[in-house]
Amino acid sequence: MNYHPISPDQKVHITFLGCGNITAVHAKAIKKINQNIELSFASRTLEKARIYSLKYKGNYAYGSYEEAIESPNVNVVMINTPPHLHFDLAKKSLESGKHVIVEKPPFFRSADFDILGPLAEKNQLHLMVAENYFYRPLRSHIKSAVQSGLIGQPLFVQINATKLQKSKQDWREEKSLNGYGALFEGGIHWANFVNNIGLSVSKVTGFQPIRQAELERSMQVVAETEEGAIINLLYSWEVNTLFFGLRLSRIYGTEGSVTFESNGLFTFIRGRKWSVKLPVFSKITGNKPMWEDFIHCIITGVKPQFHWEDAKRDLWYVEQAYKIN
Repeated sequence: MNYHPISPDQKVHITFLGCGNITAVHAKAIKKINQNIELSFASRTLEKARIYSLKYKGNYAYGSYEEAIESPNVNVVMINTPPHLHFDLAKKSLESGKHVIVEKPPFFRSADFDILGPLAEKNQLHLMVAENYFYRPLRSHIKSAVQSGLIGQPLFVQINATKLQKSKQDWREEKSLNGYGALFEGGIHWANFVNNIGLSVSKVTGFQPIRQAELERSMQVVAETEEGAIINLLYSWEVNTLFFGLRLSRIYGTEGSVTFESNGLFTFIRGRKWSVKLPVFSKITGNKPMWEDFIHCIITGVKPQFHWEDAKRDLWYVEQAYKIN
């Protein structure tokens, strides 16, 4: 599948829908990669859009999302609003002939991709999800260790993704805006990780400890794989970790093990060969390589490394954990 590339006589012009913290993160990342990309910002108030445009060297500011989507200056729309707006804004953007990038979590249902994915493909437009965990060096290190046979047959994967995250008293706490709880909003990163380490997930079961709020803040998710390995994910916003969030996770195989720091600081492989892998720290979060891939694909029209069908699978994992039919 080839996508409409940006014409050589045009600049890539990305407009951000929503002016929150995540927009600032992405705007900074893009400017570090390519100074020739134009940015614009849209908010429900023109004043806020102008503030962001001034701060992050934007070319335009829009006082509504619809105005930005319809602008002839824009050829790429990035949706950074709360999740309940993602589907409609993505659909409008694709219908307006714009490439679309959606912040995670992308939509409320994996089936939403069955509507928007074919619409994007029909119009030869990108529908991409800003899932930086896919592009983290940690994921590729783990996948290499699993598929290389260095630890033999993988048996158990234990992922510690616990942390203490205080309530922000925003859309994350409102079911009508967020839909679900911590696993959906932040744990979907780890759904992506589980789905892309060289094992094929076949069944997912979620368990919730004592619930203290309408939207869960802790989940244990057990995944069975076609290869026979069992993946156990502990995701929480309620666990006070040591050393500012450093956590250890492990993979146990028949001939060795992999120990890795969950943030990606190191990966230690003990098996047929022993090795320690460290990330390039400018790429440790995955944001830089993600944007390098996205921009390359937008300019050239090639398929991104992380496709919308992959993002659909991540949402399926979360749905199964919540037992959503």
